Amino acid sequence: MGKLIIDKLYERVEERGVVCLGLDTDASYIPQHILSGKSLDEAIFQFNKEIIDATLDVVACYKVQIAYYEALGLAGLIAYKNTLQYLREKDAIIIADIKRGDIAATASQYAKAHFTGDFEADFITLSPYMGMDSIEPYMPYMESGKKGVFVLVRTSNKGAEDFENLDIEGGKKLYNEVADKITEAGQTVKGRYGYTAIGGVIGCTHVEEGKEIRNRYSNMFFLIPGYGAQGGTAKDVALYLKNGNGGVVNSSRGILLAYKKENKELEYAECARNEAINMRDAIRAAVKAM
Repeated sequence: MGKLIIDKLYERVEERGVVCLGLDTDASYIPQHILSGKSLDEAIFQFNKEIIDATLDVVACYKVQIAYYEALGLAGLIAYKNTLQYLREKDAIIIADIKRGDIAATASQYAKAHFTGDFEADFITLSPYMGMDSIEPYMPYMESGKKGVFVLVRTSNKGAEDFENLDIEGGKKLYNEVADKITEAGQTVKGRYGYTAIGGVIGCTHVEEGKEIRNRYSNMFFLIPGYGAQGGTAKDVALYLKNGNGGVVNSSRGILLAYKKENKELEYAECARNEAINMRDAIRAAVKAM
């Protein structure tokens, strides 16, 4: 069967740090000299490609948010396809942020669409609120060892309080029930480092819960949003890691737009690399200081 994708991700974090670079590329992020004389899909792909080339050795993985590409119609989806293809050629680990949440035959088609073919990724994000039958159609791909998912558990947005944090029976929160069920389901797809191929999206902006969540879900690999623009700090993120691993921390705009802080449009890829390194090193320092 070969190496499980969750083990490969764990090893990338050990080697390159916890940064997950979000290629949530809006057309407004692209410097004018790249846009000039190109179609939109060519300009987006060139921007992404140069960012990838500059950061490949200093980030663990890339998260590509499909909405930014869908919003541009066919041109956006061509850029999305080409970006994923280039990441695969570079042996980069891809998280496709698609947040699908349907069931049965429809979910099976989503699995086929995003685990094979033009839009193939290593991991995808899922919403579990229709129940475990919204997760099950993806299991055959995970059981091969080659694919994984990140399920929305405790997210970083304000609206997370509307549902995820509701009290339910036994002193639990609704997000605990979600996490408990996907932890159980993940036991059949556990890797050599103890983590399962069913990870959780756990925002780092609820720091009072950080240690409890990490301890309770010790076998769950986390995709951690909320760093930077949403208020999460390196110190906050450190609470959600286990010996500096067990999760990846997403940053999108903070890295993609680093060149604007420096007013260095021609050096946007170098600025992205430096920002990724600074983020990686800040989180490593925070882990050591715990």
